[in-house]
Amino acid sequence: MDWERHARRLADGHLRPESPWWGPIASTPRHLFVPNWWERDIRGRVARNGPADPGAWFEAAYRNQTLVTRIGADHADHAEPGTVVPYGRWPTSSSTLPTLLATMYRHAMLGEDSRTLVTTGTGYGTALACRRLGDELVTSVDVDPYLVQAATDRLAGIGLHPRTAVCDLTDTLPADVDRIVSTVSVRPVPASWLNALRPRGRLVTTITGTAMILVADKTPDGGARGFISCDHATFMRIRHGDDYDDTSPAAQVWQAADEDGERSTSRYPLTYVPDSWTVHATLELEVPGIEHRSERHEGGGRTVWMAHPDGSWARARAENPRDLPTVHQGGPRRLWDLLTDVLDRLITGGELPVTGARVTITPDGQTTLSRGRWSATL
Repeated sequence: MDWERHARRLADGHLRPESPWWGPIASTPRHLFVPNWWERDIRGRVARNGPADPGAWFEAAYRNQTLVTRIGADHADHAEPGTVVPYGRWPTSSSTLPTLLATMYRHAMLGEDSRTLVTTGTGYGTALACRRLGDELVTSVDVDPYLVQAATDRLAGIGLHPRTAVCDLTDTLPADVDRIVSTVSVRPVPASWLNALRPRGRLVTTITGTAMILVADKTPDGGARGFISCDHATFMRIRHGDDYDDTSPAAQVWQAADEDGERSTSRYPLTYVPDSWTVHATLELEVPGIEHRSERHEGGGRTVWMAHPDGSWARARAENPRDLPTVHQGGPRRLWDLLTDVLDRLITGGELPVTGARVTITPDGQTTLSRGRWSATL
């Protein structure tokens, strides 16, 4: 099939021809890096095999979307087509949507001679960096040996031979580089990244759970300074083995979230935190690890839940969007009260300070965001 036409259509649809990333996207066969993937279905995620259905393969690969390739320890390459993984398990690897890769690379401000370390995944993002810089300037790393080998083979299949390595991103990196572009999220920035960056080098990553893109340049003291971008990106969080440690609220916390607890009436209309990037990011910085659920009811009512692994929970329900919801909460912290504090700051200041925050990273990786009198240390 004419993959070049599909790749050019993808580039034309999202980038101007003068963009330095138009050429790499237009000239890279993305489908070869994603021969198998997990596709959403009402039952969960279903294993799809590209060669078995070339039309669907090309449609998926050359659409500006993220394709999940690994759930838990289960890689789509090793699954029988049609296998269903029920919802409830976390994706652990993917092929990031092409325009988001271009955004991350744009923030990195890659020069013609920038030695660059990227995260591997399927290898597609590595291929784009190689097309832009030349493969001799690119190092690609991942914690998963299979992902690294598969990506190395697929890159070689299109004539690209960057340095590839298996490593935990929080440990010593295998190269001294001018740029680090991570499409996995971290919290805080690993000190090993600062050690690997050359003087005046730049790192670009996201803060786990917040969708915040962090851009920082290395300073003479071995730390870094930078800013939170106005762009947003949600990446899978860093892992150190086959799967994530189980940090989700235990079943008993969600069960408690349907009990009576302390009852009150909210000062604000019903708020589902993930609907607002700045509210979600601010709350996540202050109380990492809250999970959110929402359910709409017949007649227009809605209930939202919040739960934290420490046993804290909150439930709020309103029968009409204009009504002030009834709130029940319990556990060691009052999650809805913490959300109310964030909303107070939003109403009082007109915006939340995560927008336009400055970033300071010490040589040991301590990462602090600040704006005006507000600050948060990760």
